[in-house]
Amino acid sequence: MSVYLDTSFLVSLYVTDAHSIDARHRILSAPSLWFTPLHEAEWTHTISQHVFRGQLSAVEAQRMHSKLNEHLQSGRWVPIPIPENAFDKCVDLARAHGSKIGMRTLDSLHVACALELKAETFWTFDDRQAKLAKAEGLRTS
Repeated sequence: MSVYLDTSFLVSLYVTDAHSIDARHRILSAPSLWFTPLHEAEWTHTISQHVFRGQLSAVEAQRMHSKLNEHLQSGRWVPIPIPENAFDKCVDLARAHGSKIGMRTLDSLHVACALELKAETFWTFDDRQAKLAKAEGLRTS
């Protein structure tokens, strides 16, 4: 089973929130998971926003960055470049579904990456992103 997950899912694995239990349960059944530069950029911004809002301390944020790096080093996350045609696919998704679903650019870019990488399943906690993934034939569980 090839699984692509968006950054909301990734963050829920490390930052305890309403989706953490579900995310941690699902990840047990997954093989190694892709980690693109898009994941890294969004992850870093999200953790920084948590510190800015006072939801995490700088020490806690550093601990989470270290844990993620450990998982990258251990092979749990597989670094992979953003697929070459992902931005073109992102534009196509916006044209085909943007006026119906109202997803954001980064949402459609994640789905585009999943499609270009030939993922079978897409994990997200974002409703619009899940609708887009389903509309494009990806399983969302």
